[in-house]
Amino acid sequence: MLSIGCGLGDTELLLAPRVAHLTGIDISEAGIAEARASAARQGVKNAFFDVKTAEKLSPEAVFDAILAVFFLHHLPDPELEAMPALLARLLKPGGRVYALDPSVNRLSGKVGRLLFPRLMAKYQTDDERELDLPRVVQLFEKEGFLVNGGYYDFGSTPLAGLMPGFAAGYRLARFADDLLLRCPPLAKWGSNFEITATRT
Repeated sequence: MLSIGCGLGDTELLLAPRVAHLTGIDISEAGIAEARASAARQGVKNAFFDVKTAEKLSPEAVFDAILAVFFLHHLPDPELEAMPALLARLLKPGGRVYALDPSVNRLSGKVGRLLFPRLMAKYQTDDERELDLPRVVQLFEKEGFLVNGGYYDFGSTPLAGLMPGFAAGYRLARFADDLLLRCPPLAKWGSNFEITATRT
C-alpha cells in the first residue's frame, strides 16, 4: 500500500498490521520525522516513511492500493487533473485508490466560515480548497478507472478534528451522519466525499 500525503502517519500505522508493506510519503519533513518516530516506538516493521512526492517514486514502484486522505484538495488544478494518470501508473491492474476530501457543497464549511471564521482559518492552509465530487469522479473515469463515490459525513470528521479525544461524541455524530446520508437530497450537503477507483 502507498499513502500519499501521510502527514504524521497515524492512519498508516493503524493500517500497517493489515498489509504486507506500507509506504507513506509526504512533503513535510517534520511530519515524516514524527511518522518514523511513531513507527519505531510502536515496533512497526513494515511501514516506511519518506519525504517525497508521488512523481518522484521509482518507475518500478507498483502498489495494490493507494490511500489519499485529505490530499487531492491541496493540489492546484493542473496537478489534480494529472493525478489520476500518475496513480494509474503506480497501481497494479485491479489495484484501487481510496480518496477522502472536503466537498464544495459542505454545509459545515459554510456554517463554520459564517460563525467561526478564525477557527476555520486556524485549521486550514492556504493551498486547501473544497472539491466537486462529480468532477473528481470524471477525472478518474477519464483515465479508465471504475469509480464509486459518495458523501461521507456531516459533523463527525469536523468534530474529530476539533476534539480528537471525544470518542463518544464522534460515535454519536457518526451515527447521525449515517442517518442523514441515507437521504440523497441531504447527502449532497455532506462535509466530505470519498471515492474508490479501481484500475481496469
